[in-house]
Amino acid sequence: RITYCHLPFQSKWLYVGTERGNTHIVNIESFILSGYVIMWNKAIELSTKTHPGPVVHLSDSPRDEGKLLIGYENGTVVLWDLRSKRADLRAYYDEAIHSVAWHHEGKQFMCSHSDGSLTLWNLKSPNRPFQTTIPHGKIQRDGKKPESCKPILKVEYKTCKNSEPFVIFSGGLSYDKACRRPSLTIMHGKAITVLEMDHPIVDFLTLCETPYPNEFQEPYAVVVLLEKDLIVVDLTQSNFPVFENPYPIDIHESPVTCTEYFADCPPDLIPVLYSVGAKHKKQGYSNKEWPISGGVWNLGAQTYPEIIITGHADGSVKFWDASAITLQMLYKLKTSKVFEKQKLGEGKATAEIVEEDPFAVQMMYWCPESRIFCVAGVSAYVVVYRFSKHEVNTEIASLEVRLQYEVEDIITPEPEIIPPFPDASSQLPSLKSLSGSTNTVACEGTMKDSIPCLSVKTRPVRMPPGYQADLVIQLVWVDGEPPQQITSLAVNSAYGLVAFGNCNGLAVVDFMQKTVLLSMGTLDLYGSSDPYQRQPRSPRKSKQFAADNFCMRGLSNFYPDLTKRIRTSYQSLTELSDSPVSLELERCKSPTSVKGSRKLSLPTDLKTDLENRENSFSRSRSSSVSSIDRDSKEAITALYFMESFARKNDSAVSPCLWVGTGLGMVLILSLNLPASDDLRQSEPVMVSPSGTVLTLKGAVLTFACLDCMGTLTHPPYEVWRDPHSADDSEKTRKRKLVMHSPSSSQDMGDHQFAVICSEKQAKVFSLPSQTCLYVHNITETSFLLRADVVTLCNSVCLACFCANGHIMTLSLPSLRPLLDINYLPVTDMRIARTFCFTNEGQALYLSSPTEIQRLTYSQEMCDNLQDMLGDLFTPVETPEAQNRGFLKGLFGGSGQAFDREELFGEATAGKASRSLAQHIPGSGGIEGVRGAAGGVIGDLTRARIALDERGQKLGELDERTASMMASAEAFSKHAHEVMLKYKDKKWYQF
Repeated sequence: RITYCHLPFQSKWLYVGTERGNTHIVNIESFILSGYVIMWNKAIELSTKTHPGPVVHLSDSPRDEGKLLIGYENGTVVLWDLRSKRADLRAYYDEAIHSVAWHHEGKQFMCSHSDGSLTLWNLKSPNRPFQTTIPHGKIQRDGKKPESCKPILKVEYKTCKNSEPFVIFSGGLSYDKACRRPSLTIMHGKAITVLEMDHPIVDFLTLCETPYPNEFQEPYAVVVLLEKDLIVVDLTQSNFPVFENPYPIDIHESPVTCTEYFADCPPDLIPVLYSVGAKHKKQGYSNKEWPISGGVWNLGAQTYPEIIITGHADGSVKFWDASAITLQMLYKLKTSKVFEKQKLGEGKATAEIVEEDPFAVQMMYWCPESRIFCVAGVSAYVVVYRFSKHEVNTEIASLEVRLQYEVEDIITPEPEIIPPFPDASSQLPSLKSLSGSTNTVACEGTMKDSIPCLSVKTRPVRMPPGYQADLVIQLVWVDGEPPQQITSLAVNSAYGLVAFGNCNGLAVVDFMQKTVLLSMGTLDLYGSSDPYQRQPRSPRKSKQFAADNFCMRGLSNFYPDLTKRIRTSYQSLTELSDSPVSLELERCKSPTSVKGSRKLSLPTDLKTDLENRENSFSRSRSSSVSSIDRDSKEAITALYFMESFARKNDSAVSPCLWVGTGLGMVLILSLNLPASDDLRQSEPVMVSPSGTVLTLKGAVLTFACLDCMGTLTHPPYEVWRDPHSADDSEKTRKRKLVMHSPSSSQDMGDHQFAVICSEKQAKVFSLPSQTCLYVHNITETSFLLRADVVTLCNSVCLACFCANGHIMTLSLPSLRPLLDINYLPVTDMRIARTFCFTNEGQALYLSSPTEIQRLTYSQEMCDNLQDMLGDLFTPVETPEAQNRGFLKGLFGGSGQAFDREELFGEATAGKASRSLAQHIPGSGGIEGVRGAAGGVIGDLTRARIALDERGQKLGELDERTASMMASAEAFSKHAHEVMLKYKDKKWYQF
């Protein structure tokens, strides 16, 4: 096993130390192992009987490259003469060594040890260190040596011309401070500064003005690699500030719970978000520029702006600029600021339904044009945000909404319904864990009713520029039942409405007048047009129909339905639904769905669920399985505001709300808005079911509207204006609405296409006739996790991501398959929860907790991908070495040039043993790796590399030829002079 590597400056020979204590040498150009080996038994004294341990340090002397300093773990340090193949000196210390660092003159070196000490050694007296310090050790009163501390894992010793040297090390703190965080200590003269880090330190590196080890180092910064971050400390200022990091390394500062991706959004948004985000940034950064300047980003031919929004478990929301290949954080919004902080021990009293991360973001809805932003949280609340460039001090408006559906308390078992589900027996083991406790709520005391889960701040709150909370809507407890988590969310700025639903029903709120317009159970939305003919008092009636006709083995109903049938044979529903423990248990165990529910706690038996393709992810669309009575509680899974035809006989479009449910039902609600803008604040908005019901197979995922020409029609929106502008004209200005659909029906044609996609199929309906023009069964054995209608190359298509890993696109409105690629089987719920499509053929998901994976299904973007990739390295001129004075050259070290090629090459050192190392051939360097990425471009790159190499060799040949010609001319000149000198002399006159 390799334990340490060292590559000297401007050398191709890499020194490799091993666990056995031997040192090998590798040519990094050819990756051939040299026959030159420094064996541990040759390096240490013959009289030593014990093995010195693994090699922990290798470095060549700054005075003489032919001397190699080898540090062994047990405390032995050897200065090895590479030419004569023997040890020049040996030093021994009784504490284990962790690292070694040279003084630039090459006469001294420093070691860090396992007892928290630093020892300084002089080459002239290697018997004992001439200085030993324990920087963080307490000095004992009775004159004993300071107490030992934690090991110093790495030390660097850097000199300055005009000040004291810097000694920088990690670790070494005293043992009595057990809770101390990982730290980096900087010693400069007598001043000792300890920098505490948020994460454990992996490694650090000091950046110096010169690359030459034998000059004054002049350090100016320290790069510290942490387990979850990279920071750079400025050494030129006495308080050692950190540089502001231009790269987003903190995407997982809090776990990402949901994502949204917007390509081709309004171009003014990125500078606006950046300007408000810059005001929130922490103070105290170094005023210098980020010092690491390695590669170069190529922007490529892409011209449209892209924004990624991530929602997090702590309630924060981050906006990222993803326009180039890089990711740049623009703005951070903390949604938890609208609520009072939870005090410890109050969990029971405040009716929390989620103990950990009560503010976690579950769903987000953003209208880039009007800048309205809406967040649904895991504790059953919705916050509507408006954007302002001005700070404001105001109270937060809040509303409470009851969403419930009453069912009969006792349900008699009906065993004859079980046969349609042949897989019941195979599902039993995973259902046992769902039973939980059956204690009722009564043991807690009073029954919770009409209480929200969190409390909104009642005092005026200072809101900085950016997104400011306009309204908080909370679902409340109903008769001891906690509110169910929100499964769908939609906002429309032109109508001034926000709609959201869960497995109980639908709520529509007017956020301009701050009133609840509709709060209704899903069944009540149907009225008399419910195709199931369900009756609230007998939720059992519809079950047979559901089982037979809809084959509920998919995402929507099979899982809880089966649970219910197993349980109701011996328990009443009230016992089950009133138990807080069982609710918590079930909510945690509930497998996660994407659009419908973005639950954070993932089931332990998820792997088996995902692998069991035959049952096609038998799980619930709703976040909570607390409702055993699944048929009467039909979850709202998709919402969409649109100018559309609500009924068959409509002659003109009107504002509508499309509602999709977990049973594949689509309802259209009519919205009756005040005729003029002046009346909008005072006149009530009417929301009423239109009676129109359309059906699909599986839970509804997405809606879209096309005009009669097949062009995507966007929902209307209000043009953004600053609600807190200092300019009065801005405040009093009328609302400017953009209605994408033309006002007259002649311009628009007398019909439009409605595109509806469920987890199983897609349908296109012609409106107002409501005839189904096209239908495409997307999948039989699996189900869709995400579907979006996106624009691509001035056209529009339906993009789908299936649970079996397929990415599919369908043409619109004809629903012809355009693409079907088996991209990525969903092995992790994180992928299912964060996958989203956007315009221009792009999509993203979180491939790990710390990485966003972007992908494209656009040929045009694939063609431009090579242009967008950057260069990892940029060539720089090697700085000139300082001129060493005559005396230094004479007395300061070996004047003899050190030729590693001659010493380590095959001619002198011979070949290494074949059994020692295995050579795994690569594809020819970084350039080659990049070149291999794309067909013709790869060939061109390889040809270019070959030409470069050939040109380089020809250049070297030219230089050699020129120097040979010059030396030949000089020789002929000297020969001619000698000939002239002795031409007339006789042989005896020499």
